[in-house]
Amino acid sequence: MGNHHSHDSKGGGEQGSSGTSTPRGSQRGAGSRSGSGGDLQGLAEKNDKPPPSMIPIEKLGKLLAQRSQKEDGVNGVTEKCFTKYLFGMYPELATQFYKYVHKAGKCKNKHIPLSTFRQQCEKILAMLDDNVIIDTYVRMFSSDDDDNTVTPDGLRSLLYTSYKLSMDHYPEGPQTCLMINKTLSAVVNGCFNNKDSHSVGFVVRWLEEHCHRLIFPVHRYCVHMLATRHRDMEAHVESCGLGAGLELATPVLERGAWQAASALMPVSRAWLLAGTAPPLYSRPTQPPHQPPGGGLASAAWLARLVCAVPSHWVPLYAARDHGLGANRFLHHTLAYRGPTLVLIQAEEMVIVVCSPQEWRETHQYWGGPDCALIVVCPTFSVVEHAPKMLYLNTSIRGYPKGLRAGSDPRKPLLIIPEDFDSVTFKGVPYPLQNIEVWGCGDQASRETQLEIKKWQVKEAERQRSVKLSAADWIEHPDRYLLELAGRPQYNNSAS
Repeated sequence: MGNHHSHDSKGGGEQGSSGTSTPRGSQRGAGSRSGSGGDLQGLAEKNDKPPPSMIPIEKLGKLLAQRSQKEDGVNGVTEKCFTKYLFGMYPELATQFYKYVHKAGKCKNKHIPLSTFRQQCEKILAMLDDNVIIDTYVRMFSSDDDDNTVTPDGLRSLLYTSYKLSMDHYPEGPQTCLMINKTLSAVVNGCFNNKDSHSVGFVVRWLEEHCHRLIFPVHRYCVHMLATRHRDMEAHVESCGLGAGLELATPVLERGAWQAASALMPVSRAWLLAGTAPPLYSRPTQPPHQPPGGGLASAAWLARLVCAVPSHWVPLYAARDHGLGANRFLHHTLAYRGPTLVLIQAEEMVIVVCSPQEWRETHQYWGGPDCALIVVCPTFSVVEHAPKMLYLNTSIRGYPKGLRAGSDPRKPLLIIPEDFDSVTFKGVPYPLQNIEVWGCGDQASRETQLEIKKWQVKEAERQRSVKLSAADWIEHPDRYLLELAGRPQYNNSAS
């Protein structure tokens, strides 16, 4: 979140032949892989065969050109065949991708010549720098009239493509969410703030600051299809079953009646938080194993672009079901030794407190560098991302009580008093309506918490059944409390 340096497409960069603004020195070795189109062509002519990294694109281009010749009578790659055989499930992505390659290659006809198709797709395969990737796909979904201008509809289309890709490749099958339009509107409104358009550079900087990881699934999917689709086409597979074996960064929420009743964590909001909160909360595992003999020259390089599924997010506490109060929050949240997301609802606003470690009571502010405060509704924004911005105290006298968040202890951004009946955000009070806590650690964190709770229950039962001797009762503090209440005698037979 905001860890990447932004750049303006009009300055500080060098315009490549694709029209994408590329910062100086930002390729991180990608230039040695891609180089200019002339260098690649000269290398191919010199060796009479393409370099290893171009083999998938070489095969894909020839197959698409053959289909275009057969079906459309055109010597090149047509948009119809490109969409049908490469991105059949995502026609909007196919249209924008084809338009971008067509314009970057300065094609004079409606179709794309085979050599231009190979050159531009190889450049996309070679992109490894985060800034370049975000700039490329924002520019890809820019306005048709001006490739340096992005409209709210263009950004919404890009984000919806990312969402659809993630949901279609969910491990449990394709998912849907009735809240997706509301979720996307919050993000678009946060970027454009009721304006009709922004420059590509502005949108890129905003995404880098708030939710840049939402763009990467689109790039991973495009790279995967460009590098592997020729296998299915060679095998005469005409179906649209695209993306087999591809896993994207989508949080896997536990199924069950509890989640169905969740008011603050629909699937679309989980997708948004997974791409916004620091990577610690998604906890990705190792990339999936690439089967041998797959025909890729660099399987390890492709594995870097294919992301695995994070660990399960589990519900820990819901005020609507467990009761709204500090003691209920503490009971269900403490002892969970992993990162958590605390969703707070105040009227129409939903605020998320990201805690990278176990919650604890203390009179000091605490938390690692992955602490964050995010507003997801009605207008999305990352309010703050800094260490030592969390505070929880319900028992230590002489210090403020309640839950707080913000790096400035003298003026915290969020305040929930000890009675948990209201919330103050940026100095404005609101009635507190609901709180949900989701655990983002591994399964062991949840099992450890449940074991601690079982031990606490057993210990409380044991303490309750302890029998005191007459000598112990004489000095017991409860005896003096009863005497102060006006009951000096405790044995009914003595009365």
